[in-house]
Amino acid sequence: MLGKVDVDIDILVMGDGIAFARDVALDLGEKTVVTFERFGTAMLLTKDGKIEFVGARKERYDANSRNPQVAGGSLRDDLLRRDFTVNAMAACLNSERFGFLEDPLNGRSDLTARILRTPLDPITTYGDDPLRMMRGIRFAAQLGFTIGGESLQAIRELKERLAIVSQERITEEFLKLLKAPKPSIGLRLLYDTGLLDSVFPEVAQMAGVDQRNDHHHKDVFLHTCIVVDNIAETSDSLWLRFAALVHDIAKPRTKAFKEGVGWTFHGHEELGARMMKGVFRRLKLPMEPLPYVEKLVRLHLRPMALVDETVTDSAVRRLVFDTGNDIDDLMKLCRADITSKNPRLVARYLKNYDVVMEKIVEVEEKDRLRNWQPPVKGDEIMSVFGLKPGKEVGLLKKAVEEAILDGLIPNEHDSALAYLIEKKNQVLDAGRR
Repeated sequence: MLGKVDVDIDILVMGDGIAFARDVALDLGEKTVVTFERFGTAMLLTKDGKIEFVGARKERYDANSRNPQVAGGSLRDDLLRRDFTVNAMAACLNSERFGFLEDPLNGRSDLTARILRTPLDPITTYGDDPLRMMRGIRFAAQLGFTIGGESLQAIRELKERLAIVSQERITEEFLKLLKAPKPSIGLRLLYDTGLLDSVFPEVAQMAGVDQRNDHHHKDVFLHTCIVVDNIAETSDSLWLRFAALVHDIAKPRTKAFKEGVGWTFHGHEELGARMMKGVFRRLKLPMEPLPYVEKLVRLHLRPMALVDETVTDSAVRRLVFDTGNDIDDLMKLCRADITSKNPRLVARYLKNYDVVMEKIVEVEEKDRLRNWQPPVKGDEIMSVFGLKPGKEVGLLKKAVEEAILDGLIPNEHDSALAYLIEKKNQVLDAGRR
């Protein structure tokens, strides 16, 4: 009805869903049917996606678990156990009524009105499965829907009940929210309902933290919401959006007032980067994107320091070297970080970043430092100087790196080796002190 394509199909059977799934698999020549006997459900994997079958049922929940006790039920019973009325509709597949819409809860009207309501009293629906609170907020962000007033109030009342849901499921919904066209809708709903305090407390703590009102929004949380939306307009990258969400995460911990300046947050970029490992572990996020997120958080202030005309090529080289292939994403984050409502300021800062990018391109074309590899490898250093693996080899490799970044030698093998031959004793003597 929304005009979106979905290859995952759910089929409701008035009877034994598992037996029906096996009959369908036989007819389609499919061999794999995954069954969940306890819940009376089965999943048929096809080359295009998956089809899930379930017998009509009603459910009863224990107060301390999301796992329901299941019994057979009517079509209405089954639709009543859904999360929202817009998801409580069914199209008949029987030939005599093919395509007829079963919609006893007026889901189609709610879809037209773009509103999310629960089939039952929201206290019951959310109480039975608290993850539905996260799903509702995620749907609101994804689809631009409004959560009905009673449903929204029920989330505020039941926010503590989210504790019975596994962290993996909560995080899965949160990441889906970040992928929405306008993630701030979901982030602000999470904050307004109190769910953000348990889902991502470090982000919730940014609310109400004032900062200097120049190229940022005054409130750190509201500023962050705008930054994430800005990134969402330019990139589908989940982890770039996540980096935007956490780039100022340490500001509440580094806030200090300086007379004549106002609020300062010295070192928040470094502390924020160090916080990331703990955040990833607690949220049970995959660890592969961690270095990327740490890097962007740590470096997000560096480009602005390169605007000055007196900035040396060496400073630009070091930024390119430290950022590697992620320099483009870092610059996207820096541009998104401008949230002032003053159009003159915005234009000025964007122009500054254009200047920085020109410097980066100029240095990169000359020195080829993106995704840098040392021109002289450790094996060659050991061979030329008769060294064994150890600290001395590391000191010589570091000396080449520093010489290239300082512009003393070009990023070339012969120049680097000649530099090492000339400076070897000096480098090793300094390393022994």
